[in-house]
Amino acid sequence: MKILIKNSRVIDPANKIDDVRDLLIEDSKISKVASGIRDGVATVIDANGKIVMPGLVDMHVHLREPGREDKETIATGTKAALKGGVTTVLAMPNTTPTIDSIETVKLIKNIVSQNALNQVLVAASITKGRKGKELTDVAILKKDGVAAISDDGASVDDPQLMSQGLMKAKEAGMLVICHCEDKVLANQGAINLGVMSTRLGLKGISRESEHKRVERDIKLAQETGCPIHIAHVSCKESVEIIAQAKKKGILVTAETAPHYFALSEELLIDYDTNLKMNPPLRTKADIQAIKQGLQNGTLDAIASDHAPHTESAKEIEFERAEFGVIGLETILAVSITELVDAGLLSWSDLVRKLSLDPARILKIDRGTLSIGSEADLIIVDPAREWKVEKTGLVSKSKNSCFLGRTLKGTVEYTICSGRILYPFSL
Repeated sequence: MKILIKNSRVIDPANKIDDVRDLLIEDSKISKVASGIRDGVATVIDANGKIVMPGLVDMHVHLREPGREDKETIATGTKAALKGGVTTVLAMPNTTPTIDSIETVKLIKNIVSQNALNQVLVAASITKGRKGKELTDVAILKKDGVAAISDDGASVDDPQLMSQGLMKAKEAGMLVICHCEDKVLANQGAINLGVMSTRLGLKGISRESEHKRVERDIKLAQETGCPIHIAHVSCKESVEIIAQAKKKGILVTAETAPHYFALSEELLIDYDTNLKMNPPLRTKADIQAIKQGLQNGTLDAIASDHAPHTESAKEIEFERAEFGVIGLETILAVSITELVDAGLLSWSDLVRKLSLDPARILKIDRGTLSIGSEADLIIVDPAREWKVEKTGLVSKSKNSCFLGRTLKGTVEYTICSGRILYPFSL
């Protein structure tokens, strides 16, 4: 199958392209990127006024299957990803059972092969059952195709065990993703510890619970020489610590999520549980630090931390409600609205944060429009606005923190391996 995309603004920072060009897809590969391409056989898409960019690589997604198919499935989660322009996701291991063995890896890969609509990479846990007591067999997991290890949702509290895990990961060439949270310092809180937690009468989660663990994990990475990736950075101290580590040459990368640069704790005044996530929304000063971290390269990637929950888990008292929000369908539009439209990032910079650099961190051949590369790309109308409403969301769960908000930037086409998979009617 051939697809010819005409007259589009092609943005591909890997090849330093930001220009109006045509792009030809043959079978599953990109075969030409040039002006005036002609092909009488190809399906033609006129993308005048639109942007063509590599498909998004979201390295922090909870697909919930196996075990919590009432919240999300691999089928519904990857369908939501396509609508949001995400062509590759890294599935986190906090499923039931935990992805911590060859058996569970094979189980999820079998489901992926049958039901996934885009590329799904698998992350396994650092410790068995994510309990922080016994390490998984990293070498075997690597051989079985696991892309990263993380106890996401939990941090490995024992520094000696974490150090051993990092050394084993280094030997195996495995990426380690760190959920940085000291549960003791978090103190079973519900929102950021500060003025709002006092005002609302809710127990607070201290900033130290994040940045002290960021500091510890970076120190262990330095001692072991193992590269680490810091997940969902939310506070300015974490950004500062990561920046200092990079200056020292420590092998650390980091991500944040759209809610941490778009929303602040003041919005919690109405006790909206769709604004409850972990780490929590922070202050306006933290938002500024996150934006600066994205601008100056301290923060390498933007990930959704897509965490679907049922209505029954959210529409209850704030203290009892589950942490987490969905984000696959809004990650691009929020980033355009808050970063590009605000003049904080160029389009090329945004493509780096959403596609190229996540792919490089995961060491996968994605995130570019290079000739001969896999044709995973999206066509975006950068000016078209849309309102986030439950009825329009494809995810099985509807717990978006952006409900009711008007965003800029709409995905018109999502193409995976040379096939048009979104719009779904095609």
